[in-house]
Amino acid sequence: MSEWPNFLGLTDEDARYDDARGVVVPVPYERTVSYGGGTANGPRAILEASAYVELYDEVLREEPYRTGGIHTAPAVEASSQSPEAFIDRLERVAADLIADDKFPLFLGGEHALSTGPIRAARAAFADLSVLQLDAHADLRDAYQGSPWSHACVMRRVFDLGVPAVPVGIRAVAVEEAEFIEEQDFPVFWSHRLAHGDEWMETALQALTDTVYVTFDVDYFDPSLMPSTGTPEPGGGGWHDSMTFLAKVFREKRVVGMDVVELAPIAGLASPDFVAARLVHRCLGYRFHRW
Repeated sequence: MSEWPNFLGLTDEDARYDDARGVVVPVPYERTVSYGGGTANGPRAILEASAYVELYDEVLREEPYRTGGIHTAPAVEASSQSPEAFIDRLERVAADLIADDKFPLFLGGEHALSTGPIRAARAAFADLSVLQLDAHADLRDAYQGSPWSHACVMRRVFDLGVPAVPVGIRAVAVEEAEFIEEQDFPVFWSHRLAHGDEWMETALQALTDTVYVTFDVDYFDPSLMPSTGTPEPGGGGWHDSMTFLAKVFREKRVVGMDVVELAPIAGLASPDFVAARLVHRCLGYRFHRW
C-alpha cells in the first residue's frame, strides 16, 4: 500500500502533530459488511478527494487548518487481528490522542470500528453521550453470528452504559424496534426530520454536555451519498445537516468523531468529495471560536 496522503493535501510542515489540535486517523477496516462492500477503500478516497477541497470555509470565514491545525496519522490497519483485538487497538489509539489533548477524527471503514474510540472517550469523560447520525439503528445484539458486526455497534455502545441519540434512522429490524421501545431510546426518525427543524433543539437537549459524534454516511440521502453499502431513501440533505452539526459543536463539547461507511464507486467522485467536505466542515466547527 502506498503512503497515505495528508488530509487537505497539506504539506508535512503544515500538518505537524505537535501543532495540531485535530488528528485524522484513516481506518480501512472492513470485516462484516452485509450488502455492498468497499468500505476499506473509503479512508483513502476521502483523503484523496480532500486535496481538492478549498482550504477556506465560506461559512466559518476562515481556514480551519490554520485555526486549529490538522495532522493525518498513519493508517490503522486490521491485518489478521480478530474484531475484538482490533477494536481494543483502536481504543488505545484514541486514548493516546485524547491524553495528548487532540481531537481524534477516525475515517472508516465500516461502522464496527466506532466502539474502540467511544470506549476511550467514555474512559476519559464521565458525562459522555453519543450522537449517531445514521440510516440504520445498528442495535442488533449479534448479526450473522458476530456481536462485532457493523449492525451491532450501537448495541455495544449501549452495553457501555453510554447514552446515545440516534438521528436520521429509517431502517430497523423488528428486534431493534422492540429494543428501542423497551429501552425508550430517543430516536429521531428520518420522517420526523422532514417536517421543520424543531427536532434539533429536542435532540440537543437529549445529549449530555460532552459528546462523541459517529457519522455513518448513509445518513445522507442517496441523491447526495450513493456510495455506501445500503443507501436508504429519505436521508438528510447537506444544509440541514450542517445546521444541526453547527448547533452541536457550538453548544456541546465534542471530544471525538468518526465518519464511516463510504464505499467509493469507480468513476463517481462526488460522494468522496461530500465526505471530505463533511470532515473539513466538522473540524472547522470544532476549532471555531463561536
